[in-house]
Amino acid sequence: MHPYFSLQGRTALVTGGTRGVGRMIAQGLLEAGARVFICARHAEACEQAAQELSAHGECTGIAADLSSEAGAQALARDLQERLERLDILVNNAGTTWGAPLEEYPAKGWEKVMQLNVTSVFSCIQQLLPLLRKAGGAENPARVINIGSVAGITAMGEQAYAYGPSKAALHQLSRMLARELVGEHINVNVIAPGRFPSKMTRFIADDPTALAEDTALIPMKRWGREAEMSALAVALASTAGAYMTGAVIPLDGGFHL
Repeated sequence: MHPYFSLQGRTALVTGGTRGVGRMIAQGLLEAGARVFICARHAEACEQAAQELSAHGECTGIAADLSSEAGAQALARDLQERLERLDILVNNAGTTWGAPLEEYPAKGWEKVMQLNVTSVFSCIQQLLPLLRKAGGAENPARVINIGSVAGITAMGEQAYAYGPSKAALHQLSRMLARELVGEHINVNVIAPGRFPSKMTRFIADDPTALAEDTALIPMKRWGREAEMSALAVALASTAGAYMTGAVIPLDGGFHL
């Protein structure tokens, strides 16, 4: 691997790292040489994913429920007992909720906003001491938040809270990037379009729906796992050292 993209000696946390986009990113960071912690709600899923990902490098699973501030605090305490510093934080854990406009429940709105926005803020807030210890002028600590093109475009697919939650995350990331740059902590956003995941399986498993969906993407295909991994590695490595406050669509041109 070219030294520009090496993450040798660095430590990362990927929330929601057991599947989908989070797992793609965790594998990419491992392959670039990082030591990676992944977390998700279910301990068994964390353990299994960590075992599988360990084929690519040192990976540890931690059970953490980020649906509350207490969960983020517990995760931070756990990591502070294990680590002296955290070089890379990837906030990927998220959710969605779909329903017709007239039937959309307040509990759905609250659940999406909590996990997609509030929990990201809580994780960054609680993990700041470890990020501050990692960051330096030559090699800042990195926060990579996983947004969405749903926070850029107006195609909501009846998931009325999801797009607004991701738009809020994009703006929060810009604000934190401006505030934390002086402490040598970079904050950037990957805004994916379609990638294989549990959230998009209902489309991938329906040939008609998949064809209709793909027709809306200028590149006429979904994203590949390696493309997600590679962008995350770039943001976490020397390639991303001078970049902060960016929201990067990774969507085959869909946002256009």
